Order: sequence, then structure tokens, then C-alpha cells
Amino acid sequence: QVQLVESGGGLVQAGGSLRLSCAASGRTFSGYAMGWFRQRPGKEREFVAAISWSYGSTTYADSVKGRFTISRDNAKNTLYLQMNSLKSEDTAVYYCAARRGAPVTSNYVYDYWGQGTQVTVSS
Repeated sequence: QVQLVESGGGLVQAGGSLRLSCAASGRTFSGYAMGWFRQRPGKEREFVAAISWSYGSTTYADSVKGRFTISRDNAKNTLYLQMNSLKSEDTAVYYCAARRGAPVTSNYVYDYWGQGTQVTVSS
């Protein structure tokens, strides 16, 4: 059984920081890209960040560049999203995902998904 479980969401003040984690289990993820997506109220799910199996290759949405950092610990099968300088518009349910191959921005081509974790940013 393949499972992705997000954690670390919660309530934070604008300008604050939060770190999300995604624990993967059920198989090894060698060669898999992983990413973070989010869904804000009344909007479609959107791309946030992605990372290749190699730690050196990352991609970010324009809205989070300079504020968010994606990373992974392959030995622990865990994905992270460090979120700094949070804004009210960052409020959303955040999902982690995995796919075999290159990190891409389309949610349609990711094979495995977590259940999501709520992030709420207050002013």
C-alpha cells in the first residue's frame, strides 16, 4: 500500500512561518519527483513547488518564490515545505504528491496524493 500523509498545518499570523511535512510509505521513491499543491476556497487546485529525486532540482510557482522552500530527505522518505513570510492569500489546503520522472507543474500527471493539511494565515 502506497500512502502519503501530510502534517504541520495550522493557524499562523501573517508574516509568520510554518513547515509542512509529507511522510511516504509503502514503497521506495527512488527516481520519483515530489510536489506540493494547494487549493484555496472557491478555486482549483494549483501548483506550489516541486523537487526532483536529486535535491538540486526545484521548481516554484511565481506566487511563492523567495518565500517557500521545498526539500526532501530520501533516506526518510519525507518531503518538506518551509513557508516563510506567510500571507493571507496562502490560506489553503495543501497536498503533497509524487510521480515517477521529472518534476512538473500539472497535477494531472502525479500518481500518488496525500489527504491534505489545512493552512490558515490570519492578519
